[in-house]
Amino acid sequence: MDKVAIPSTVRHDARRKPVCVGADVGGTWVRIAVWTGTRRVPTVVVPADRDLKKLASVLHLVWRRRRWSRRRVASLVVASRGLWTVRERQALARRLRALAGRVRVISDAQAALLGALGQRPGVLLLSGTGSIIVGWDARSRWARAGGLGPLVGDEGSGFWLGREWLREAVRDGRLLSTLRAVHAPDPVKTIAALAPRVLARARRGDRRARRIVAEGQRHLAARALEVARTLKLPQPVDASWAGSVLDDPWFRAGTMRAVARAGLRARWHRPAEEPVVAAARLAATRARA
Repeated sequence: MDKVAIPSTVRHDARRKPVCVGADVGGTWVRIAVWTGTRRVPTVVVPADRDLKKLASVLHLVWRRRRWSRRRVASLVVASRGLWTVRERQALARRLRALAGRVRVISDAQAALLGALGQRPGVLLLSGTGSIIVGWDARSRWARAGGLGPLVGDEGSGFWLGREWLREAVRDGRLLSTLRAVHAPDPVKTIAALAPRVLARARRGDRRARRIVAEGQRHLAARALEVARTLKLPQPVDASWAGSVLDDPWFRAGTMRAVARAGLRARWHRPAEEPVVAAARLAATRARA
């Protein structure tokens, strides 16, 4: 893990006040943001294992480096990938309870939507290593589509784009490079890392890359329409995005066009804040409750 320098003024402030922590757990990293009163320490990024059972160990290392104890951390909100049911969230919260006075676990997609749209009802398209579409309405009802993981879902994600490109490589007889990716220590991470190359080729006009990208965008658009219809959101629907793939302006513009072609009129908003910041803000709110 790389060490991240924290200004001495912030260290001094953190020693005197309880801290509220938000953690955004992705496929290959954990982002951490800290609230100390009205001051937010810049986001820290540390590498992480895809096995969520190891998350407590990763966070314990961060806690030790900052000399935090359970008494110092008033509230921790973890926004994690790979979780949706109440039972899953409660199980992870129990494994993390030694880290903070209060622990709450939510879906990373929920944190991303709250960070992007605040309290505004709408839809969020998330495409990073994996993909999911989430939405909520004026009655705070949630709906989702996708987010089933790399084995049976994640269409339009970085992993999906990389996997489809490797399939093309096999058709071209480039079996060895595909096998190296498939048998890498972390094949999901390795295959997802191919996504920027696929997008770059598509931008340059590569026919097969363009076909893969367009199909991924259609998948995301169809799921956005599904969520909006499930919640009966009035059109135009407020919408935003999250994730490393949708951070690419060219891919995002194409996805917006695909959403319109799918029959969903959307009013697009640039994300107001990062998901980890939304998690930290929620932690601070819970500490005051």
